[in-house]
Amino acid sequence: MNLTDNSESILKEIDLKFQAINQKTDVQLEGLLWSKPITYWDYIQTDALLNLQIQRTTLPDEMVFIMYHQVNELIFKMILWEIDQIADTQNIQVDFFSERLSRITRYFDMLTNSFSIMENGMEVDQYMKFRNTLTPASGFQSAQYRLIEFASTDVINLTDRRYKANFDENTDLETSFEHLYWQAAGKDYHTGEKSYLLQEFENKYKDPFLKQMSTFKTKNIWQKFTQLPLEDQQNKELIEAMRHYDKTVNITWVMQHLNTARKYILESGKGNGEATGGSDWQKYMHPKYQRRIFFPKLWTEEELSNWGNETIA
Repeated sequence: MNLTDNSESILKEIDLKFQAINQKTDVQLEGLLWSKPITYWDYIQTDALLNLQIQRTTLPDEMVFIMYHQVNELIFKMILWEIDQIADTQNIQVDFFSERLSRITRYFDMLTNSFSIMENGMEVDQYMKFRNTLTPASGFQSAQYRLIEFASTDVINLTDRRYKANFDENTDLETSFEHLYWQAAGKDYHTGEKSYLLQEFENKYKDPFLKQMSTFKTKNIWQKFTQLPLEDQQNKELIEAMRHYDKTVNITWVMQHLNTARKYILESGKGNGEATGGSDWQKYMHPKYQRRIFFPKLWTEEELSNWGNETIA
């Protein structure tokens, strides 16, 4: 067999690759001889993906609801993938930082625009029926969304604003965790009692949440920004990318989610106004109540005071 110069060069590189990990190149090449060519459906795992939708009712629009939320979770995974690249890159450069932030924001833009699928893509009567079978589950229980928050900013910026003055960056993680803004959706701070919704969420995810909080304490998006040289921290493109991400996640996307929920839970007049998980969902979701801001130092006092009032440019 006559090999081209390029083929011989590739074989040498392959040999070096497997020598480096103490593997026999001949064995690896023979494995290629017997392996099947890849197909689209095997690579994407199409059959497995399309069999993950299990309805609890016979109402057709429940399938829309399930698939839409599964797509959201896939997008959340893409966002976490990009954040990890920012967090784990040593001596990160401004261009790389800005480009990855732009990717993340585009994913959230996609999520925001996709709410029309929920808002206009289900019959209200069907939704109000199948949602009763979902109690006490809630979109509140999206763990990946919480991981995105922990990876984006310092924990103090995720603290319930009623208690924020009592905490700082040195507060232990357990205490901080008990006073995160979303705890208010399922916790009575007067009695300390937690709803079933919150208890189940914490039983499954509290340990990985605490690990994420610890891991990203020094390498979340805000910390990576502050670790840049001062000149780079003044880069207009990067600052705009940071601000756009902050507003998109904490105002634009949240408000679109809230408005969609209002259509079904309130404006339809067919429900009791309560969320499936029993939370005070309007106050929990509205950005002017949440006051969740990833990068407060990049906003003016006026912008901060108007947060969630739709007046931020």
